[in-house]
Amino acid sequence: MSTLITTTQVRRWIPRRAQTAHKGDFGRVLVVAGSRTMCGAGFLCAKSALTAGAGLVYWALPKSMQPAFAAVLPEAITLPMPENEQGEIDASAWELFPEICANYKPSLLVVGPGMGQSPLLPLLLQNNALPLLVDADALNTLARQTAWHRSWPSERPAIFTPHAGEMARLLNSSVAASAAERHNQVEKLAQLTGGVCLLKGAATLVRGGSQLFENTTGGCALAKGGSGDVLAGLIAGLWAQLGTAEGFSLSTALKAAVCGVYLHGLAGELAAQTKSNYSVLAGDTLAAIAQSFIKIQESA
Repeated sequence: MSTLITTTQVRRWIPRRAQTAHKGDFGRVLVVAGSRTMCGAGFLCAKSALTAGAGLVYWALPKSMQPAFAAVLPEAITLPMPENEQGEIDASAWELFPEICANYKPSLLVVGPGMGQSPLLPLLLQNNALPLLVDADALNTLARQTAWHRSWPSERPAIFTPHAGEMARLLNSSVAASAAERHNQVEKLAQLTGGVCLLKGAATLVRGGSQLFENTTGGCALAKGGSGDVLAGLIAGLWAQLGTAEGFSLSTALKAAVCGVYLHGLAGELAAQTKSNYSVLAGDTLAAIAQSFIKIQESA
């Protein structure tokens, strides 16, 4: 049985922000995302993490893209990475990560949006010790590895954010055709990884430990490229705050994921009120996140 996510639930779990707080109190998100043809995914993810309330956001992206995106997202600290001929972040970027972690002290890592088949992905997924949000091309990288879950470090706090197709690839199964199959798939992935697992779509599911939540916000306005990148950044920004305050654990990962999917869906609904269900872009959903926070606060 699943528990429906409600405004009351989200208001209880959403991060608290003291008036006397400073940016260090709200966590540091490191986003590794983008490639020559899909750098917009990293932009949406990084900006969403900032909009969610993270104190600092670092964005590692292909070096040829860095000047342009540093100009359009000055609130993020952009880190130029070596890239290969395909415009993807190169495996040699791994050598930079010890210095990045030492200098910037990120709280957690978001990996995958728009990265294509970057050879850095397997290195980050297996060797990085930070709490991890696994999204998009990072999920596809895992799915290409036979029995990938056998070597997964389940003691590392992690959130997985697949849509139906990505879930099927991860589990080497068919796309879920019923609500019962969706429940079974998200439960299986959670068992394999020991992490918090989503199954995105209408009535997005969130599984953590023995708890299963079903989202009650959103709609077809979110059925647009880039929506998942916004969601990944939103959850990461929430987890950065919750984890910094309470510790990075299965518990804070679950709270961040539950609040994130609800706020994201609500933002899509709010954007559709003026844009229509046809015309909402991922950037419109991102822009409406602020109003979704306000609505949660006003509901008290």
